[in-house]
Formats: sequence, C-alpha cells, structure tokens
Amino acid sequence: MSERRAGIALCLCLFGCGQAHESRAALVSIAEGPKALTATLSVAAVALPQNAETRASEAHTASSTTEPASFHDSEPASSPTAVCPDGMVHVSGYCIDRYEAYVVELDADGGERAHSPYQPVDGLRVRAKVAEGVLPQGYISQVQAKAACEAADKRLCSAPELSLACRGPNRSATYPYGGSKRQAGKCNEGKGSAVSVVFGAAANYGSAQLNDPRLNQWPGGLAKTGAYAESASPFGVYDLVGNLHEWSAEVGTNGHGFFHGGFYGDAEVNGSGCDYVTKAHAASYHDYSTGFRCCRDAASDGEEH
Repeated sequence: MSERRAGIALCLCLFGCGQAHESRAALVSIAEGPKALTATLSVAAVALPQNAETRASEAHTASSTTEPASFHDSEPASSPTAVCPDGMVHVSGYCIDRYEAYVVELDADGGERAHSPYQPVDGLRVRAKVAEGVLPQGYISQVQAKAACEAADKRLCSAPELSLACRGPNRSATYPYGGSKRQAGKCNEGKGSAVSVVFGAAANYGSAQLNDPRLNQWPGGLAKTGAYAESASPFGVYDLVGNLHEWSAEVGTNGHGFFHGGFYGDAEVNGSGCDYVTKAHAASYHDYSTGFRCCRDAASDGEEH
C-alpha cells in the first residue's frame, strides 16, 4: 500500500497505554457523570454533549506516527457482473459487510451460541455475523477480527477497500455523506470518552478499564447497526465513520495493526472521517472502541459464494 506523505498528522495518544483516541480529561467536567454510573449501570442520568471532542495528552514517537488514510492509488477494479452474499454490498469488484460485525461463539463441533458484544473474545473461537439492528462487537483485536472473518468465509477488509466504501466514487470526499466538511449528528461520533465518566478520579486508562463492559452501555454511546441512517455511504454501507473503530488487514513492520474511521467518541483526532487511521497499537490490542467488518472477493453471476 502506498501512502501519501503530504499532510502527515502527528498521532496523539493516551498517557500510559498509547491509546490515541482517549483523553484523561474528556468529559470529566460532566458534573453528574461519575456519580451517575454505578456497578449496576445506572447510567440514565449521564448526558454527554453532542459536540464534545476527545483530546490527547501525549504525542506518539515517530515509529507510531498516524497519517491520513489516502488510498486512491490502489482501488480495486470494477466487476459489473459481481454478486455478493446477503448482508454485503458490492463495491468495485469486492463485497463488504453493510454493517459492522457482531460475533457468535463456536463450540468444538462448530455449533454457534450467542456472545455478549460487551465482552472480549479472548480464548474463544468466534464467527463474524452481520445484521441490521444489533449491537456490533467491540473489545476485539485485529488478530481476533481476522479469525472471525475467516470463520465466516470472508476476510478483513483492506485499507483501500474501507476507504473506497466510505467515501464513494468521489475521490475528494472525506465523509460518507459527501464533501469535506464534518456535519455533526450524521455519524455516531464526537461524544467523547466514557472512561472518565465510568471511573471518575480513579481512571487510569489501563487495559482492564479500557475493556470494562460498562463503557459501551451508557445511553447514547454505542449504537445498533443501521441506527444512523445518514452515515450510509454512496454504496449503502453504514458506520464507516464513527460507532466503532474498524480494523483493516494491514500490519506495519513494527507489528502494529491499523484501525480506521473513528468511533463514537471521536472521528477527527487522527484524520477526518474516512481518512481517520490509527497505527499505534499491536495487532493483539483491543479495547471497548475497536470493532471490525468483513470483506470478500465478489463472485461472478451464477458462481457459488
């Protein structure tokens, strides 16, 4: 993948864990936040400002610099007779899930059972699924997302595939709804971090806190698939900006995976909208904001898929 070097944006990260999209100060000024959240998730009183942006406290080293995701030079070729399985959309020679993925657990015989989208999948065999109106899976690493897609006879999308599906045929578009100007409320983003709301003064942004199941359960945070109708791209693909970060297939020479599009807290700090990309974390990393969707090569009309 060739990346344009103009306009390199210095990646910002969390203190202590390299988390590019969290902020120690985010939402800590919400007076009722920490008091409103209890161990039983009494979160109805939490009101997060729609335009709150996360802020980062430290800069990444050069080895983990984040750059805008410009992938226009490596787009897939068109295939006018291609067809895609249910739940996927045809985009210029490949198929992409219409919605962010959820997962089911697999037993030793390949049988499926439900898995909570609020829990990591560590130590489990899982299969990616796609549907409208469900909560997508956060708390998942690039390695785990790759395996989940493969268990569904799909694959993780490449960065160029995510970029093209997000912006549509207009090369200059930055957002799935068109243009290069952010329009608040069209995508599920800009709501800030939930960590300081859940943990208050005890927030340390360590792995245990960043994978706490409560973080995606406050009202107005993580949305069900398809809930933000105006997030649909020109190809009819939802939430490529916001809701959850989405892992792509790329792995850097330092072993770091890439995730794209921002999440419900922020979709601007590491590039705007479709150009948002973070390269700060190992492929085994996961937190409440990391999700995925799958792609596959499009089949010819009449071919099995």
